[in-house]
Amino acid sequence: MTARPLRLATGAVLGIALLSYPIAFTGPYARDLVIKIFLYALLAQAWNLLGGYCGQISLGHAVFFGVGAYTSSLLVALGGLSPWLGMLAGMALAVLVSQAVGFPCFRLRGHYFAIATIAIGEIVQTLVINWEALGGARGISLPLQPETVWNLQFHRAKWPYYYVALGLFAFVFGVTAVVERSRLGYYLRAIREDPAAAESLGIPLARYKLVAMALSAGATALGGSFYAQYVLFIDPESVFPLSLSILICLVAVLGGVGTLWGPFLGALVLIPLSEATRVLLADVASLGGAGKALDLMIYGMLIVIVAVFQPTGLAGLRGRCGRWTGLLASRPPPTTEGPG
Repeated sequence: MTARPLRLATGAVLGIALLSYPIAFTGPYARDLVIKIFLYALLAQAWNLLGGYCGQISLGHAVFFGVGAYTSSLLVALGGLSPWLGMLAGMALAVLVSQAVGFPCFRLRGHYFAIATIAIGEIVQTLVINWEALGGARGISLPLQPETVWNLQFHRAKWPYYYVALGLFAFVFGVTAVVERSRLGYYLRAIREDPAAAESLGIPLARYKLVAMALSAGATALGGSFYAQYVLFIDPESVFPLSLSILICLVAVLGGVGTLWGPFLGALVLIPLSEATRVLLADVASLGGAGKALDLMIYGMLIVIVAVFQPTGLAGLRGRCGRWTGLLASRPPPTTEGPG
């Protein structure tokens, strides 16, 4: 089977498996786990547009996640609008915030840009904690509404949220695939590899960095809006923390930055591992142990393993396996003839 039919067959099998998952697994925890996988794969794919393809390492993406969550929640709670309209408004506001943040910060390069995004994230979180009009540290509770697609609330089952999360992830995945194959994708990769060379060829660095920032921020805000509607409660500690920004980055790095399937593969491994760690921490706490740093130890170990043995992430294993398969196929078959 050639490469293209094989990819089509693999995609069809994966699509059927994803669509039929809620039918095969009816438990709420099993569905909740995959919903989180889709959510973090979406967020990592959004980060990948900026950090993976454009090479701008951001550690403040929780700002856009929180902007999307708070915008949609306020419009639903105070304005009575549909969460779908709140998502669009949250994405638009996150894009505006990204341009305001990116314009001065893109004058910095390398680790200075990453440090600046951390500082902005901490400043925004502190402002929201002390902003009483946004609920302050108490947060915002979304009102319960009738179970409809328009209200995006389903109280008796999780499978509708599953398909919504799948659809949102597929949308961001499709946008990334289009960007990867477009002129914009080539420009972003050129900026990532050698900004000076890209600029010498006539590529306006600031313009395309801002475009990548806008796409990344809008997609991240989309995930934040869905999260707020899924849990029906948000506060600054849940949607603006630095740990969320780091986790989004780690999912993309583990899967493979600058690759289309990397964020999904990273979420497929890291989110179940994170849930297992949480359960283990609860067991350790029940036995009287501390265990608070166990999850950080596991994440740190993953970073070291990926950096040393597989810098291209899980997505890079595909190319390595392909090379091994090619080497095995190129070997001459063993001869069965006797001497003579």
